[in-house]
Amino acid sequence: MPSDSAARIDQILCELGFPSDYAARHALALQPEADETTLVAIGKTPAGDDVRLVPAVADAWRKMQAAALGNGITLLAHSGYRSIARQEKIIRGKLSAGRPLAEIVRMNAAPGYSEHHTGRAVDIGAPGEPALEESFADSTAYRWLVQHAEVYGFRLSYPPRNPHGIAFEPWHWCWHPVRDSPRPAGMN
Repeated sequence: MPSDSAARIDQILCELGFPSDYAARHALALQPEADETTLVAIGKTPAGDDVRLVPAVADAWRKMQAAALGNGITLLAHSGYRSIARQEKIIRGKLSAGRPLAEIVRMNAAPGYSEHHTGRAVDIGAPGEPALEESFADSTAYRWLVQHAEVYGFRLSYPPRNPHGIAFEPWHWCWHPVRDSPRPAGMN
């Protein structure tokens, strides 16, 4: 990540009240922000906005979604790419609503540290399941993902008791290229 971007992220974190050792304490690395001009829509959020991913990940998502459907499982994408500015707005909104930062970081990575910035992370749900709820772990769709997602390059980012201090998020999956494969198109 360019040093001017890192400096801007440090400034944002300071303004939001994040401790200077946030990244080390949560074992999180700065995440490169995808080039928004290359993102591909893979569906709509419940609010009707496009869910967008970088092209290689969009292709992997479509293949995984089709395979799941072949097994009678419908996978829905609730969220994909999210800019650093959007992550900042989410955190500021929660702080303005009176939520303590310690509570917020159990559910949201700091701006600059969210895998959503990369265009490789997708929040997954299924019809009839509440969106972005831990109860998704009890669903057939989640069990299918646990058994098959890695074949398509997707890994669960925040399992129970993860080293990042983020609550168990059975819906949050991030694509990781197969070793020796090129970096996805659209990454800065």
